[in-house]
Amino acid sequence: MNRLKLDGEISQDISRAVALLREGELVAIPTETVYGLAADASNEQAVGKVFSAKRRPLSHPLIVHVGEPGQLSEWATDIPALAWQLAEQFWPGPLTLILKKSPMAPAIITGGQDTIALRIPGHPVALAILKEFGGALAAPSANRYGRISPTAASHVFGQFGDDVMAVVDGGLCPVGIESSIVDLSTEEPRILRPGLLDGELVKAGVAPYRQDGESQGPRVSGSDLRHYAPVKPASLCPPKELKTRIEQQSGGKIQVWSLTPNRYGLQHVDWVVMPVDPAFYARELYLRLHDFENSDNDLLIIEQPPVTSLWRGINNRLQRATRLTTEESTA
Repeated sequence: MNRLKLDGEISQDISRAVALLREGELVAIPTETVYGLAADASNEQAVGKVFSAKRRPLSHPLIVHVGEPGQLSEWATDIPALAWQLAEQFWPGPLTLILKKSPMAPAIITGGQDTIALRIPGHPVALAILKEFGGALAAPSANRYGRISPTAASHVFGQFGDDVMAVVDGGLCPVGIESSIVDLSTEEPRILRPGLLDGELVKAGVAPYRQDGESQGPRVSGSDLRHYAPVKPASLCPPKELKTRIEQQSGGKIQVWSLTPNRYGLQHVDWVVMPVDPAFYARELYLRLHDFENSDNDLLIIEQPPVTSLWRGINNRLQRATRLTTEESTA
């Protein structure tokens, strides 16, 4: 695997990445949300390598990244006026639109559905790659399926051996969690995956995310009950139960995430104070999960952040990252 470190010859490294993509190879690229495992979206063999490298089910659709709004018409049909309005307001940025697919979209990208997921990423490196490439890139998160999403180039290394030809190192991802996904393929626009734009999307006329959203509308990325998850046990805990939950742990080293300092005086706990601003919390979330996974701690207990619309995307990721271990710990 090659590391294309963008610290000097930026245009040269982008050209090298584009050359590999045109050859049908996989290249990990930075976006404003997380690092994506990119392949030529029009090359079914290249897209197949994405599924193989990630060990991702073929029924799970991919998000297609384009460089300009005009490319929507190439990949989608029956595009409603709201799609153009949202594109103008939020692109480039952490918003994915679900639309009816055009004949150009291969079934391997859509998971066999009649819809396609499209977005323009808000990272200058990703945009430069898309501009020079000229086409569209299928680019799900650059990690094994269901595992912690990568927000730094170092997170990609070690996950993939020779399955990925290169990693374009564009620094830390400034948003830190995946895009909001809006379904525009039906008469009722709805958020199918929450993110950091949800409040503004609702103001624009999009119905809010529902907890049972996975049973509504097309299948979308990140909709598995357990996702974004570390290999070690992690659980989500209501604030009022935090001290009791910690005291119930009889063995192993414990890490705790909280929005406040250690108020219990517990000396045996690795206490991590998380940001109180949801935008900063999102930026830290996957970084901290990777740090926990690589630490000598055996268990992570996460104090539930506020259950408000501003925190919906973060709580969605935390619930999926801790789903099985939370249920097991209360069984």
